Amino acid sequence: MHRPLGAALAAAVALGLTGCGVPIDKQPAALSRHGIPFGLLNPTSATSSPTATTSPIEVPVQVFLIDPTDHLVAVGRDVSVRPPDLQSVLGALVAGPTATESGAGLQTALAQTTVIDASIAGGIATVNLGGTFGQLVGPPQIQAVAQVVFTASSLPGITGVTFELSGSPVEVPVASGVEVPIANTSQFAILAPTTPGTVP
Repeated sequence: MHRPLGAALAAAVALGLTGCGVPIDKQPAALSRHGIPFGLLNPTSATSSPTATTSPIEVPVQVFLIDPTDHLVAVGRDVSVRPPDLQSVLGALVAGPTATESGAGLQTALAQTTVIDASIAGGIATVNLGGTFGQLVGPPQIQAVAQVVFTASSLPGITGVTFELSGSPVEVPVASGVEVPIANTSQFAILAPTTPGTVP
């Protein structure tokens, strides 16, 4: 009597496996953790997680422009430095008025002025300016100095401002026309804002 070919092959494989010492289960069974290669228990992913990027936090500050009556007026700006430092605030000042502010008649005497450096020590701010600041004379120079002094003094702890021109200390004129080594807001009372608050 001849066995079917399929049955004969299955019997041969079973005998071969038994001879090799590999046990044959009659039904599926869970493997012990000890019988699983270590690497399979803790697979590592070849893909890397995306790097998280943080957006800068913008902080509201005040800068001072000149209104149509030649008085200073506070306007709001946002700087991406927390807490806002003097150089970033003055950078927002020399950027000048927005198109909307210009349309409302606001202007600046600091056009094409650059802030090279700015620091604070003992309540006195030292502002190092470049660009066209050194070319200003007369009322525009007084207005420019007033804008810097009021803007710097809007930060906590600043009581006066000294000026440098490309790194060299300079005296600056106040509202009376007198040149001083340290300027403060009280010396520009005639240019002070007529109403408190910030223009949007």
